[in-house]
Amino acid sequence: MEAIKDFVHKYLMQLSLPHLTVIDVVEMIIIAFAIYQIIMWLKNTRAWMLVKGIIFLLVFCAVAIILQMDVILWIFRNAISVGIIAIVIVFQPELRSALEQLGRKNALASWFSSDDEDTRLSDRSINCIIKAVFEMSRSKTGALIVMEKDIKLKDIERSGINMDAKISFQLLMNIFEYNTPLHDGAVIIRDNRILSATCYLPLSDNHELSKELGTRHRAAVGISEVSDSITIVVSEETGAVSIAENGLIRRNISQEGLKEALMDVRGDSDNDRKRFWHRKGRAAQNEKNQAE
Repeated sequence: MEAIKDFVHKYLMQLSLPHLTVIDVVEMIIIAFAIYQIIMWLKNTRAWMLVKGIIFLLVFCAVAIILQMDVILWIFRNAISVGIIAIVIVFQPELRSALEQLGRKNALASWFSSDDEDTRLSDRSINCIIKAVFEMSRSKTGALIVMEKDIKLKDIERSGINMDAKISFQLLMNIFEYNTPLHDGAVIIRDNRILSATCYLPLSDNHELSKELGTRHRAAVGISEVSDSITIVVSEETGAVSIAENGLIRRNISQEGLKEALMDVRGDSDNDRKRFWHRKGRAAQNEKNQAE
């Protein structure tokens, strides 16, 4: 307790508020806006997971300062220079993308636009995806569909061919039709749009995956290991439908299971899903009673 009291007295109690001018207020607003934009930029990339790890280290460092853990502080002081270089190397793709955006004419317009509109997967889009997936399953047409959630996959999106098209059953069927220009690779879906096709996904290095799984399934697991996306896989050999999420893969998914996964992508609560299945079961019971 004495260490905490000393820290508060030394660093907090001696603070004095300076005289603020209009320029100071404007400067604080600009800095706050810049920090907000940096945070939103990081949140829209896979770097957000790394940032959360860095925040954890900073909190741990603050605790070490309060409790006067000299050895840990010595390690932090000697590792900080190497850490800054490591951050630049790790964030190199994201930093390059940010600088490219600053050089575009519409950079300011994009800053004031919002990408957080609640348009993630309408009922129509969900039905189109389910219909296309199980039609491809019946014809044993291989498919790889990545459903983006909170972590943006812009680097994966750039590896393919830009489409930015509305989700439809016919379009999905045409994309994965064998021997067509777009059939090889993954499709990235954000909200109600097909962003890109023929995208390259990172392969999983998990040696515990079944040897029966081919490159398509390993790519689905790989992208789920580095993002919060849900990936739908249709096997070209068996026609089985699988879902990869959080580094795991679930095989032989039914239409009901795929429906539930897509509703999770949309962000429906458990109560909403329960009401959906209750309505579905009640409708099925009514159909059964009418048939009798």
